[in-house]
Amino acid sequence: MPVSLVPKIRLLIGAVVAMGPGKADLLEAISRTGSISAAAREMGMSYRRGWLLVEALNAAFRQPLVETLTGGQGGGGARVTEFGLEVLRRYRAMESTAARSVASELKRFSRLVAPVRRRK
Repeated sequence: MPVSLVPKIRLLIGAVVAMGPGKADLLEAISRTGSISAAAREMGMSYRRGWLLVEALNAAFRQPLVETLTGGQGGGGARVTEFGLEVLRRYRAMESTAARSVASELKRFSRLVAPVRRRK
């Protein structure tokens, strides 16, 4: 039986990943939670790792994708900018287009991959 494979897109600037599936998931989590720390926690990563990824995202694009909000009575937080939402929409569209365009080849390729063995 063929193995189920999923293509993943990573967009590189030289050797640096400007956008990939993990960064896109982080942007979605920040948008949903309003917080880098909550988004990182939700994804099972450290707050520091989340911050480093946000800094890398903001540095890779012409405008910030994430803005931090200063604290107050309700505390600080973060939000994905309109520009960040546009980057995310375009990235997800590329993922969908790529998956559709390679679907038949991926099906044939999956027959060449060893079956996944369950751990005992």
